[in-house]
Amino acid sequence: MTAPLHDTSAEPTAPVAVADVPAKAIEGRSPGRIAWMRLKRDKVALTGGVVVIFLILVAVFAPQIVSLLGHPPNEFHEDMIDPDLGTPIGSWGGISSDFLLGVEPTNGRDVFSRIVYGARISLVVAFLAAFVSVAIGSLLGALAGFLGGWVDGVISRLMDLLLAFPQLLFTIALVSVVPNSLWGFEGSGVRMGVLIVVIGFFGWPYIGRIVRGQTISLREREYVEAARSLGAGRGYILIKELLPNLVAPILVYATLIIPTNILTEAALSFLGAGVKPPTASWGKMLSDAVPIYQDDPMYMVVPGMTIFITVLAFNLFGDGLRDALDPKGS
Repeated sequence: MTAPLHDTSAEPTAPVAVADVPAKAIEGRSPGRIAWMRLKRDKVALTGGVVVIFLILVAVFAPQIVSLLGHPPNEFHEDMIDPDLGTPIGSWGGISSDFLLGVEPTNGRDVFSRIVYGARISLVVAFLAAFVSVAIGSLLGALAGFLGGWVDGVISRLMDLLLAFPQLLFTIALVSVVPNSLWGFEGSGVRMGVLIVVIGFFGWPYIGRIVRGQTISLREREYVEAARSLGAGRGYILIKELLPNLVAPILVYATLIIPTNILTEAALSFLGAGVKPPTASWGKMLSDAVPIYQDDPMYMVVPGMTIFITVLAFNLFGDGLRDALDPKGS
């Protein structure tokens, strides 16, 4: 048998040129970035967040908005009122290019301006009352869950007592005896302060229970035991180890309690326990619209829809934020 003319097995194989492909670095993502990525995918929550930001901007820049698009909120326009019926002249409550949301019956005040200024009252009371509730509830809830024993028993019984207390009746009774001038504030400023304190104080047990339950589940975790074994004190463990892990539920509850505070403020203003006239308030506008809603339904629809949209936006954003901050979410 004849040997092959060309034995390829004896020759070295030429090296194959391989392009130098840089390895893609694995980028770490913080829990905050992961939550933001989840939140961006939730279009409904983002829509609610955009509406919330818009309402906050409206409340902050209320004077500038009214000067461009409306009239002073307490300025009367009797020429826009039918002298015989006391209702706005024109259809849909007197809506026109000069009065974007119509005018109030009887006196002709600009509804648009009063809605814009009413946003200030509702949002300031809601946010500050939520801050009071979150501050007290987070502190006492964390102490009750971490220390346990008689401290937990006392704080838990205090929560039960406040949850059973008739907040609405207490607020109405307190507002009726509060003087017109107190601590340098007068009129509506005093009423707003009372509303913030009362709503915030009676709201802390709800978040206190949530924080207490979360603290009980966290205090036996491995990293807490490791901190104890290294000689860390109770204060260090509570502040450095537990509170950072409680930020997510606290933040979610804060976004969900704000719409509840808005409804509470509107209900108290509706019952006459809110800010004093002529300060604009959404609840007071609804109260004024009750006797005349059959003649001028738009005067009830406008503040009612404003409250509805505001509360809905906060709830949608709060639900989306809760899903985004859930570590077990997909």
